[in-house]
Amino acid sequence: MTVIVEKPYRFVPPHRGNLWPMLIQRLRIVDYYLAKHDGVVDFECRHLERFQKSLADGDAILLTPNHCRYADPLVLGRPARIARTHVFAMASWHLFADSRFQSFAIQKMGGFSLFREGPDRQSLETAIEILTDAVRPLILFPEGTTNRTNDVLQPLLDGVTFIARTAAKRRAKARSGRVVVHPVAIKYLFLGDINRWGDLAASRIERRLGWRPMSDRPLLARIRRLAEAMLSIHEIRYFGKTTEQPILPRRDSLVRHLLDTAEAELGLARDEGLGTLGRVRRLRSTLLPRLLDCQNPDSKRQFYHLIDAVELSQRLHSYPDQYLFQTPTTDTQILETLERLQEGLLGKPDNPSPLKAVIEFGEAIEVSPDRPPRGRRDPLLVEIETGLTEMLGNLATEANRFDDSAIFDSLAAEPRFLTSGPTPIADPVAAAQNPADGK
Repeated sequence: MTVIVEKPYRFVPPHRGNLWPMLIQRLRIVDYYLAKHDGVVDFECRHLERFQKSLADGDAILLTPNHCRYADPLVLGRPARIARTHVFAMASWHLFADSRFQSFAIQKMGGFSLFREGPDRQSLETAIEILTDAVRPLILFPEGTTNRTNDVLQPLLDGVTFIARTAAKRRAKARSGRVVVHPVAIKYLFLGDINRWGDLAASRIERRLGWRPMSDRPLLARIRRLAEAMLSIHEIRYFGKTTEQPILPRRDSLVRHLLDTAEAELGLARDEGLGTLGRVRRLRSTLLPRLLDCQNPDSKRQFYHLIDAVELSQRLHSYPDQYLFQTPTTDTQILETLERLQEGLLGKPDNPSPLKAVIEFGEAIEVSPDRPPRGRRDPLLVEIETGLTEMLGNLATEANRFDDSAIFDSLAAEPRFLTSGPTPIADPVAAAQNPADGK
């Protein structure tokens, strides 16, 4: 799903009434939607009493969850229902621009828009006001984007602590009480048979590539072959050929090429200090206003090619190195990798049902209204990051280990999947259809 929307931004405020969210909770509409569209059929809330105590104490509450799935905001409706409260949540503008019904539903559940491609003072002021008034808890995802890597936390954005500190300063001045942050770890556990689900998901990708499904091969070998084929396709598109390197350096080389080329075409100076995600955000912020101002069809097509390249660089960068390149791996890591591959090729992944969402609340962190020390990372951001990392690390151990001992025989028979590096192929689709390669 692209986050670039070719229409002028319009701030969407949150619905502040209680009737709509009460009806949505009482009729279990979110439960039905999550089961049908996201495969989430079971829930477990842990240390909910920490959240409930902050509610009882009258604190202004900021919830800062990890963001690995599109389902995350709706999943947080379950602990809110148990705690008998409604919530507000900041959501990216592109979600409101997708359809009128989606915009209506998000707003009625307490969502309000954020323009990520430029300054949005109205959204920031709304978030600060919500925290200052402490009528409902506020949900902000500090990673900023959905990453589909449940076991890996992406770098956190400091806008979260700016909002929290500004609200704390206002509440301190009015003597209204504390602002507290609860890090919230969301972990999705797969309850089904990963071999069966994985075979169906991998077969769908293989068919789209023109391959005969290789159900007789170990699942990990198939996934690694698909990952190499997808990377080869992108290399051929942007380089004209594949490269003779291991798969991870090939990925990193392609990401650098995509970002360097886009920055050069837009006249932006290369700044490695921003990191990959920082460079992606800067490119999106530059591309959108130029796209909106562009009247020339050829120039507009070129902007969309650049948008494709920037979003591909973000997707490639977000693949964790340890997923499927370590042993043992887990069923959830396999599921997430196949979903990523499907999303990149097919536009939408298969329903991963059945999933169980575990929602764990961290201890309340009191927010100081004082400015953070200069020249150092904000200690509040560090505390949020530490809490999330620890909880996610513990939750990661609850996933089922995937024991595919046959993978080692497969890797020995196919040297290109060894970590020493893949054998380049000029045409990944044609090569995959070669009888010697498994047809």
